[in-house]
Order: sequence, then C-alpha cells, then structure tokens
Amino acid sequence: MKKIKIGMLGIGNIGQGTYRTLEMSRARIEEATGLNLEITKILNRHPERDRGIDIPREKYVTDIHEIIDDPEIDIVVELIGGIEPATTFMADALRAGKHVVTANKAAIAANGELLQKIAHENHLMLRFEASVAGGIPILNAVTTALISNEFSEVQGILNGTTNYILTKMTENRQAYADALRDAQAKGFAETDPTADVEGIDAANKLSILISLLFGIGVAPDQIPTRGITTVTSEDISFAREFGYRIKLLGSARAKDGEVTCNVEPSLVPEDHPLANVNNEFNAVYVTGNAVDKLMFYGRGAGPLPTGSAVMGDIISIARKIEKNAAYDLLPHLRYDAGLSFAGEGKNPYYIRVTAPDHPGVLGQITSTFGVYGVGIRTMMQRAVASHSDTVPLIFIVYAIEKNILSTALDVLVGNGSVLRVDNVLRVLDF
Repeated sequence: MKKIKIGMLGIGNIGQGTYRTLEMSRARIEEATGLNLEITKILNRHPERDRGIDIPREKYVTDIHEIIDDPEIDIVVELIGGIEPATTFMADALRAGKHVVTANKAAIAANGELLQKIAHENHLMLRFEASVAGGIPILNAVTTALISNEFSEVQGILNGTTNYILTKMTENRQAYADALRDAQAKGFAETDPTADVEGIDAANKLSILISLLFGIGVAPDQIPTRGITTVTSEDISFAREFGYRIKLLGSARAKDGEVTCNVEPSLVPEDHPLANVNNEFNAVYVTGNAVDKLMFYGRGAGPLPTGSAVMGDIISIARKIEKNAAYDLLPHLRYDAGLSFAGEGKNPYYIRVTAPDHPGVLGQITSTFGVYGVGIRTMMQRAVASHSDTVPLIFIVYAIEKNILSTALDVLVGNGSVLRVDNVLRVLDF
C-alpha cells in the first residue's frame, strides 16, 4: 500500500479536527483509496501545551523548514490561518515541490491567484475546499459536477456565528448583545467577534465564490460589506410582519456582462429555503443555466466538519499522486468570462425611519422619494403612545441603487420630514 506523507502547519481546532478525521476514518479511507495517509510532521510552536488530543510528540516540529525541506513529505496542509505568514509558507511549500491544502479563506481571498500561479509553474495542486462553508463541499461541486453550468447568481449564509445570533434574536427575542454573549459562551463566537459580526469573514468567502462561479477577481475589500451590529429586535419584528426573516447574506449576480455583489443583513422571504437555515448552520444557494436552483446546506464551521473538507482535498490529491497525475489546476480562481465588476448594483430595500407625528409628513416623504425615483412597494406606520410626538415608519422599496436611496434619505432628514434613519436593509428578491 502506497504511503502518502503529510506535513501539517498548525494544531488548533481545525488541525485537531483534521487529525481526528483521519484517525477515526483510517480504515474506511484505506479501503476506499488503497492508500496509507500519514501525518508525519506537525508545525507546533508551543509543543508543551496540552491540546487535548493524543498525538505522538515526535511528530511536532517548531521550525517550518523541517516540513518544507523534507523530501519525503508529499502534501503540506496549512491550518494556521491569517494572510501572513500563511501565504509565504504555502508559496514556499509549492516552490519546494509540495502539493498544498488549506482551509484559510483570508489567504486564498487575498493571494489565491498568486498561489495558483506558483502551483501551475511547479506542476502541483492547490486545494482549498474548507475555506468556504466548512464541511459543505460547495467548491468541489461547482468546479466538477456542475462545471458545465453558467452561473448567474449565488446567495449564501456563509458565517455560522452571525446566523446563530440572528436565529436567537428571531426565535428567542433576544437583544443583539445577549445573543452575542450566548454565542460566545457556546464557542460559536470569538472573544473578539469583529471579523464575524462585521461581515469580514463572509466577504472573504464570497470573494472566493465569485472567482470560481464568475471568473472575475473581486477582492474582499471591494465588496460592499455591512455586519449585523445595527440589526435590532424592532427590525426582526417588522421583518416578520412583512413575511421575512433577517439573515446575513453574501450575494453576487452576473447579468448583462456585469457582476454585482454585497454582504449585508437581508430580509429573506419566509418561503425561501435560506430563511429556514438556523443556528450555526451555513447554506449556499446557486443558480445555473442547466441545473437551475440548488442549495447546499450543512455545518459551516467546527473542527470535524472542516476537518472532513480538508481530508477530502488531501485524499483527492493523494489519489492523483498515486496515478502520477497530480498536476491539474482545479479549482480555477479566475478565467476569462468577459464580465466586469459593477459594485453593489440595484436592490430592493427595507427602510425604518422615525418621523415627526403630524399631518403631511407622509406626503412629504413620498414626494421626495418620487423625485429620486424611489418606488414604494409597501409601507407600515406603527401605532405609538398618545403622548409621543414621533412615529416609526417602515417602507419596502423597489430595486434602486444604494447611493441614490441614501441621497433621498439625507434630503428627508435635512428638511425635517424624517428625524432619523434607523436602519436600511437589503431585501432578497425571490
């Protein structure tokens, strides 16, 4: 039985999940592949720490060159996270003749094209299935079984932390701060949750999906991104009255030669499949010209689900090594699809404002909306206490460019028709 030797960089949660997945499924893997996969070296800068996993200490190394310069290692698995030094480590491994597997969405979103170029120059394979949606095999699906499709749209719940928080705000009527504390207590949110709750993590993943689906490079910092920190219990309640649930979506569309995209809290119709994806689960909803609409659903994070995706990439490469065919470039991060990036594009929006409670205000608002081409699909005026001199108004408007809508709202605040704009959220068309 041919042995494939693996060097792993990092032994955090995902590293432990990968190691455990290999060991608990070893017999199944060997039976299915006829290969003996062995993690022979693990980069661990703090081998004295108790990781809660039984790994022979002789596997630990503290110098990256003990893995990269080892001629017996076939595959390097990068699981340390972050853009650097992870990108440098992967580039060095490829230049040293090692195939590379990673779960690092930040590094792939920032430097995936560079790494693929190095892989191509050295006739090696780079795989990163686990970088998007954890255990959900979305990247493999769209680059193999679905590769004959021309994709027009992707919508994704790409971050388990924010989905858990929004689920608790919806189902348990928790305030944002309480739902965040709950997520942190259960290990779904980091002590510093900024990357998750501000949409940064989802933007990294959406950037990778855009590259694979549409063949155009859109960097994460180019994607209009807004997190969930401004979503309130009032927004959750109003959305439900209109027949929607609020989810943090990463969205992209290809139409008329242009790609538009965003990451932001969105009102999703209750009968849409994404509306019922709850807690820490992720889902990716794609539209292809042959398969029409498909949804991929599962655990988007966690040591074992992500470790499963990492092992899938390892096995894919190992099988090709065994056949002397480990040199293909799939999945391609860019190809010439003739598309251009056009920012956020036009979307329908939910608008919640506080207005003075006196006659004529609604007429002033609708008149200003008309001047700027803001079409009202539906609106609601919530009853308030008799002593209040303000009233909440909620609108859902037809698709419009965000900057035009923002200008109209600024005018309304400036002329006193609106006292403040409480929130503006995208509405998912279905």
